[in-house]
Amino acid sequence: MAFGTMLLQLGGGMLVSVLIYVSTAVLAVPLALPLAFARMSKYRALRLPSAAYISFMRGTPLMLQILVVYFGPWYLLGIRIDFSYKLYAVIIAFALNYAAYFAEIYRAGIESIPIGQREAAQVLGYTKAQAFFRIVMPQVVKRILPPMTNEAITLIKDTSLAFAIGVMEMFTYARQIASAQKSMLPLAAAAAFYYIFNAAVAWLMGRFEKRLAYYR
Repeated sequence: MAFGTMLLQLGGGMLVSVLIYVSTAVLAVPLALPLAFARMSKYRALRLPSAAYISFMRGTPLMLQILVVYFGPWYLLGIRIDFSYKLYAVIIAFALNYAAYFAEIYRAGIESIPIGQREAAQVLGYTKAQAFFRIVMPQVVKRILPPMTNEAITLIKDTSLAFAIGVMEMFTYARQIASAQKSMLPLAAAAAFYYIFNAAVAWLMGRFEKRLAYYR
């Protein structure tokens, strides 16, 4: 196989990896916020289920969760699994998993803000929602950016787990080409793709962090 053809195949796989990455971020980042609020709630009916969910999702392998989401409809409900469901199953599993991690990052960031700031805002006439989104949340964003960057970098590498149910992302293509050609070159090219993408994510997050430096 020519080098250019190999790069085209890997590039197609990279597009699938990026699709999983972006879809997970779009779903997991907002889903994590109400999950974090439930985790911090004074009501046991909210706090205990959310704590159990976060513990389970963080304590079991992501690959296992992908398999459960994909095969669950058939084994539990008898629903026939369509081939096109594979990619959706991966995205659902990733979003549910990463929402648990992001929720803990949110919780740590929110609890790191002194409660006096919220009390002072309420004295000035802010509602609880206004105090949170105008005063607390901007500071939380600044504090959680480093751990969120770490999770964002881990996410693109975790997309390789999609091979467990046959989703043809970049790592799967690289593995197949390397096996067919008996060469390490496809794997090296895949590593370069991953590294460049992660470097771009780290750079963008770093720029965003510098723009929020005035909260120091």
